[in-house]
Amino acid sequence: MSFHLYSSPSSLLHDPNLLSVLPKSTPRSFLCSYSPRNLLQTSHVSVQEAIPHETHIEKSKLDANPPDAGSKRHPWVNPKSPRASQLRRKSYDSRYSSLVKLAESLDACAPNEADVSDVVTKFGSNLFEQDAVVTLNNMKNPETAPLVLNNLLEKMKKPTREVILYNVTIKVLRKSKDLENSEKLFQDMLQRGVKPDNATFTTLISCARQCGLPKRAVEWFEKMPSFGCDPDNVTLAAMIDAYGRAGNVEMALSLYDRARTEKWRIDAVTFSTLIRIYGFSGNYDGCLNIYEEMKSLGVKPNLVIYNRLLDSMGKAKRPWQAKIIHKDLISNGFEPNWSTYAALIRAYGRARYGDDALVIYREMKEKGLELTVILYNTLLSMCADIGYVDEAFEIFQDMKSSGTCVPDSWTFSSLITVYSCCGRVSEAEAALVEMREAGFEPTLFVLTSVIQCYGKAKQVDDVVRTFDQVLELGIAPDERFCGCLLNVMTLTPREEIGKLVECVEKAKPKLGQVVKMLVQDENCEEGVLKKEASELIDSIGSDVKKAYLNCLIDLCVNLNNLEKACEILQLGLELDIYSGLQSKSATQWSLHLKSLSLGAALTALHVWMNDLTEAALTSGEELPPLLGINTGHGKHKYSDKGLAAVLESHLKELNAPFHEAPDKVGWFLTTSVAAKAWLESRRSSGEVSV
Repeated sequence: MSFHLYSSPSSLLHDPNLLSVLPKSTPRSFLCSYSPRNLLQTSHVSVQEAIPHETHIEKSKLDANPPDAGSKRHPWVNPKSPRASQLRRKSYDSRYSSLVKLAESLDACAPNEADVSDVVTKFGSNLFEQDAVVTLNNMKNPETAPLVLNNLLEKMKKPTREVILYNVTIKVLRKSKDLENSEKLFQDMLQRGVKPDNATFTTLISCARQCGLPKRAVEWFEKMPSFGCDPDNVTLAAMIDAYGRAGNVEMALSLYDRARTEKWRIDAVTFSTLIRIYGFSGNYDGCLNIYEEMKSLGVKPNLVIYNRLLDSMGKAKRPWQAKIIHKDLISNGFEPNWSTYAALIRAYGRARYGDDALVIYREMKEKGLELTVILYNTLLSMCADIGYVDEAFEIFQDMKSSGTCVPDSWTFSSLITVYSCCGRVSEAEAALVEMREAGFEPTLFVLTSVIQCYGKAKQVDDVVRTFDQVLELGIAPDERFCGCLLNVMTLTPREEIGKLVECVEKAKPKLGQVVKMLVQDENCEEGVLKKEASELIDSIGSDVKKAYLNCLIDLCVNLNNLEKACEILQLGLELDIYSGLQSKSATQWSLHLKSLSLGAALTALHVWMNDLTEAALTSGEELPPLLGINTGHGKHKYSDKGLAAVLESHLKELNAPFHEAPDKVGWFLTTSVAAKAWLESRRSSGEVSV
């Protein structure tokens, strides 16, 4: 057995006209099977992470200098002889390894010219241009790399491609996210008369992106034409992300449209930025479209993308889609991190998906993940809105014992609201005391909740006392505060309503005037109540109009003044505040009550019964086959009974022929025949109220 070795085994490296840039992971057997074709196929520089091409070898130079195997005769060498091992050490495999060790020595030396020069000199072999590239390409120390570059440039005579030496040095700086010195090196290039190429700019752009400086990336991108450099598709695709992060949404989306048309390859980072852009602009359908498009292109979503999608669906109040995305995340083998859980708590908390939010909360606790004050407050606010009293107390105690979170004003506000809405006076008062001890003065929102609590407990004197405190603190009552007083009046015994009328008159005189007209036993002139109530409704915000009307009607019903209740309901219908209460089709007439308070619902039922009587018995109009009442199927968050249960009981008292539909939750139905018979018996007996 025998084999031949070139008498000049490193001739590839010593050819000054050949400048190849070899990746750090070059296999040891690379040059044992050297051919120009092999070298060309591996000539990409693996020196950048975000843009996978920065330097290309010119094939013409490779073809111009092929190794001339026939120019010298090669002696036969016994592979077992000492001579063979000596020749192996001279092979490129050994040469490449020695250059890697040189790079390691330069990384470890002190960052000064003398020490760098000493390490290079001790290498003991002439370094050619391609040796310099391999050495710099394998370096990691951003402090010594520029010094090594300068030293090698001084030692080499007339390097043919200085730009590649600068590019691999900038790459070393990029590894350490050192954009400042990368830009200084660029200026050194220009001063030395070296013209930057595409690889120079793509390396600087990717460095700026890695440093989280998208605007700088955009600046470097926009400099390319002035140096005669045309960005390719990979660079342009990367700029979608840079422009998006820099705030130039129009340019980012324009590039993305071009990318779709020209079928550029877009990475997951860029898709993540596009999702963020659409989410920030409120185009949540756009977020989902990007997600589906990236999957269709075979780009696998990463955890950052999943988290951004979850956050966007939370802002969109689409908890059901957050659930789907969460399942996708798990099924694709990702482990939720803190950001995942935080996004889910925000999504479920905002949408009041109480059970789902609590599952995520407890899963975080099991995994030892800490919640922030904002996440605790999100959970507490959710509990306040859906009536999870015990859960709120559990979360509050966990927050205090966490050692990392301190309750703030929002925390106490939510906790007091939870206790107040279910009438737990002692707990609400204790929370109010704790709030003050923590250095937080109660806001109008908190005092509104306290008044609601006393009202639920029918402690009218405490309501008046708290109202006086509001005035003493110099706080001006707002519309919600006045609405709370009005709601408390609907819960107050008739003999004590007068105390609250005085409070309402002080807080909002116009409201006080309307309330006095409702409370007075004597009837006012026709049209006066409606006129005053209309002026009141016109003076308040649209977000509280229905609540005010509901409370005014409830107050009338509680005082057994059905006539005034009907007058207020009629006003609401005329102002289109109550819309869609009645609907008619060829097969069914319906009454829709699910948006009304109990008193308003009973009043609307009374009016509808009278309308049916007028239509069927007076006008002789033919009733449809079915009549229905829709109450919805929910229950009040702080009550054990919903409107459906209360109405069912009331219909039984009236002996009305409406029965709950087994296949339609919240619907009570009857036939036209049964309804007409009941209406006739009702009129004959003289029933005029509900």
